[in-house]
Amino acid sequence: MLRHKTLILAALMVCLAIMPLYSANVLAQGIPEVIQRLNNIQQTLNDQIIPKLDQCTQCPECPECKTGVAKTGQTTVSEEGDDGDLQKGLPWPNPRFTDNADGTVSDNLTGLIWLKNASCTSFFSGDIAGQNNREWSLAITAANLLSNGYCGLLDGSVAGDWRLPNVHELVGLIHWGYWNPALPNTAGTGQCSQGNPFLNVVTAGSPFYYTSTTYPFSNTYLSGEVWTVPMSSGGIVNTQKTSKYYVWPVRDAR
Repeated sequence: MLRHKTLILAALMVCLAIMPLYSANVLAQGIPEVIQRLNNIQQTLNDQIIPKLDQCTQCPECPECKTGVAKTGQTTVSEEGDDGDLQKGLPWPNPRFTDNADGTVSDNLTGLIWLKNASCTSFFSGDIAGQNNREWSLAITAANLLSNGYCGLLDGSVAGDWRLPNVHELVGLIHWGYWNPALPNTAGTGQCSQGNPFLNVVTAGSPFYYTSTTYPFSNTYLSGEVWTVPMSSGGIVNTQKTSKYYVWPVRDAR
């Protein structure tokens, strides 16, 4: 409030400084005109300047207002001083996700947009895999070629808009307080269920989802590995690029 009064006082001082230059006009127009000008200044402060200053108070989840890392979501306490006890990190927005009703889900924490169907089987014309899991190079291709009309998309996207997420992006979905799936619900206050917010999340068998991030070990054999994220338990696991795992495309917000 003190900051707002300071801005208003500064605006008044500017007006007083320029009033002598327009003294003839002021006298001619009268005090009501001066009052109207001051009201216009106040309106500008209310509509533009003050909201911009208060943006991070009103919208702490806005990207420009965030620093540090988000909470894990874990609240169970196993030992005093553990994650569930301290619950450090930036709070999640509520709702955590927004279903855009066009086959996409927006993550209000990161600003990323995810495919709602987490195990789509046909990403582009001519894609005859018939199932979601495929080798890593084909996973990248499938994600890059995804567009409107496939996988339930009605978002107007074109090939090249979508991509395979990197390891930070994919593991950022994980709620570390849940298992099978290790994902939050739409609000971010409970566990993900079918359609809330995602569809067909694979948690059985080998529920690994590919990231675009290669495992950097120098050994020749291991250089053919990549980081994956199991949606049953969360975590990050290095696996061979020739293995057939799942594809969950993401795109940046427009």
